[in-house]
Amino acid sequence: KVPESFPPLRNEGAVRVLRGRMRGIQGHCNSCYMDAALFSLFSCTSVLDSMLFMPFPLCDRNVQGILRDEIVNPLRRTGFVRAGSVMHLREQLTEKGQCSSFTSAEKDPEEFLNLIMQHILGIEPLLKLQSGGQEQGCYCYQIFMDKQEDLVIPNVQQLLERSFLASDLKLVEIPSCFIIQMPRFGKEYKMFSKIIPSLELDITDLLLDNPRECCLCGEVASLECL
Repeated sequence: KVPESFPPLRNEGAVRVLRGRMRGIQGHCNSCYMDAALFSLFSCTSVLDSMLFMPFPLCDRNVQGILRDEIVNPLRRTGFVRAGSVMHLREQLTEKGQCSSFTSAEKDPEEFLNLIMQHILGIEPLLKLQSGGQEQGCYCYQIFMDKQEDLVIPNVQQLLERSFLASDLKLVEIPSCFIIQMPRFGKEYKMFSKIIPSLELDITDLLLDNPRECCLCGEVASLECL
């Protein structure tokens, strides 16, 4: 039997299916981190649909089936996923992972993505980053930065560039998928009241050894001033 497949929602179709009450992924028992991550990864883009179908090296077909048939397909078909479906996935992650609290506690989205992508499906890292001459692979990038007074309502492009600069990071290659986690905040403190989504990202200045033009003469630059 060929698994059922529904394309991601686009344009007016996305608005029609996803807007209104009882839409999105229903929250339950601190599931917000996972609900937001799954919605972002699958509702309106197919860039990670290989996670739903491909037989990766470590691929757990049960987890893959729950993700595809109980979460992604209903989300794209009706615009709504019941909390029980996400709990079913959380129970499987608890069983397969090293942590017993996936069904009850709030986690960092990066912890969830690393578990399902690396340990359960066996996907190669989506990002290759270099810092201080050392290369590392990862599945998402979390923006870390100090509070900057000149950024009141920043966009994602600004946050990404400043975070890479502060951490002395470069992208080794253009990523096939660039998952970015916004700055963390708690109930008592929010670094930014709002962040404007950048619908396109320019990663020219973030790429390692990428030829760029001099800001003064327009020729190919030979030096970079941080």
